[in-house]
Amino acid sequence: MKRFQRLAEIRRMDPYEGASEIYRLSSAYEFPWDFSRALELALYRTYAVPSIGRLLAETSEFTGRPQKRYDDTALLLDAIVEHGFGSAQGRTAIRTINRMHRAYDIGDDDMRYVLCTFVVTPKRWIDAYAWRRMSRHEIVASAVHYRTLGRHMGIRDVPGSYEEFEEYLDTYEAAHFAWDEGARRVSDATLDLMASWYPRPLAPFLRAATLTLLDEPLLRAFRYTPPAPGTRAIVRRAVRLRGRAVRLMPPRRVPHHARQNREIKGYPNGYRLTDLGTHPVPGVRGCPVRHIDTSTAD
Repeated sequence: MKRFQRLAEIRRMDPYEGASEIYRLSSAYEFPWDFSRALELALYRTYAVPSIGRLLAETSEFTGRPQKRYDDTALLLDAIVEHGFGSAQGRTAIRTINRMHRAYDIGDDDMRYVLCTFVVTPKRWIDAYAWRRMSRHEIVASAVHYRTLGRHMGIRDVPGSYEEFEEYLDTYEAAHFAWDEGARRVSDATLDLMASWYPRPLAPFLRAATLTLLDEPLLRAFRYTPPAPGTRAIVRRAVRLRGRAVRLMPPRRVPHHARQNREIKGYPNGYRLTDLGTHPVPGVRGCPVRHIDTSTAD
């Protein structure tokens, strides 16, 4: 297989009818590392909205058990990607997501924004750092895939196109990014978690490197000191060089899914989708996705 052969295959597919299959090819074959990093950043962005970050802090899930929350989020979302919405695994993942959010009461605007981050952040990351930019077929398919996910999760008025997702995200962040003490705790816990995946002596460097990949609105919202321009340039150039190196490698022949990521550390003996997530106490708020009746997932 040649480097651009799979892209040619994607371009022969219908980005609406085959949206989830195109998304699977992109995330599991073309850009698995980039999608993992981008979706980490997508979830991280949501903390800068005080109505989300503060409530996540109140549940203590992201501050007390960040590895489990990271693992569960990645595994549940990727089960849908790997197996499809209509599969037994995909339907179980959606039911599990809806079950664990039964007690939460979050506004539609925040839920819609979280969904937008899953569409927009990967596209922007890949265009900036991956071995090639996303094709139009992949962009359209990503929007259709997450619009379908939003429907299964009961999110109202989900944007219809990538451009609408992007406009909503930018407008929402401009209006809502702000300082919140609880959100900062969630942010710090997440940065500590990412650093913990590597040898301890590297932790200060890794935290500093991660901050160089954040944009100015995020840094301001969390009141982080902006990294030195030279440090920012070095780190971002290094990530781009990785993408150029990947371009020279043979294309991936087997898929790589989130469950295979080295960052997933909480289930060394395996897991069941029904056992993932939290079991919230009714009346406790704190998750950016609202529960709907599980029959909707059918």
